[in-house]
Amino acid sequence: MGTIVSCVLGGQKSGGTYSGEGLDMAKIVIVDDHPISRDGLAMRIEMESDLQVCAEAEGVDDALDSIEKTQPDAAIVDICLKTSNGIELVKEIRSRFPTVRTLVWSMYDESLYAERALKAGASGYINKRYARETMIDALRTVLAGEVYLSPEFLSKRMQEKTSGDSIDDREPAKVLSNRELEVFTLIGRGTKTSQIASAMSLSPNTIETYRSRIKDKLCLRHTAELARFATEWVLANA
Repeated sequence: MGTIVSCVLGGQKSGGTYSGEGLDMAKIVIVDDHPISRDGLAMRIEMESDLQVCAEAEGVDDALDSIEKTQPDAAIVDICLKTSNGIELVKEIRSRFPTVRTLVWSMYDESLYAERALKAGASGYINKRYARETMIDALRTVLAGEVYLSPEFLSKRMQEKTSGDSIDDREPAKVLSNRELEVFTLIGRGTKTSQIASAMSLSPNTIETYRSRIKDKLCLRHTAELARFATEWVLANA
């Protein structure tokens, strides 16, 4: 994908790095449904003299309200939220607040969601496991109007392009929609249909429809095969 190949690494941009010198403090909204994660990230950001956290949110509605009220420069968005999927929130932010840059952070590997995040309108993707070392660089890169992805992810994608490897038709991250992948992941975690419906604010019948679509796309014959495949995939990727 062209956007990935041309993006900026480690906070670097043409002509230097974003440092905040001579600029007002950049305002950041943190969207994550885990208070401990929000608190830890907020503390790290507040250590920087040119960055400030202006609001925190745990779901889509309060995130959009906070963005409307505070008019931040950027929003850091988790993939898994209390009321919806972070990718859907990124799309909403892009539509309603086009000047707000979004940086997605998640426990999921970049190979699963990074391209989806960028297509939705995000300006970068960072894995939570490495956020302690790279979050500030990633955030400043996004604020500078550039795209942030890890060097490791870029290297892997370039190798795939040059080697000509074919895409696995049964690779969930490649063939499922955002909602389908969310359902598939929850199935792999052993979550029951009623619990998935509650977590995604959908009806059980809608979840069953998603199950059927997932089985068709992944060429799975029955529910037990879907559950086994989903469990193996989650263990390998989450």
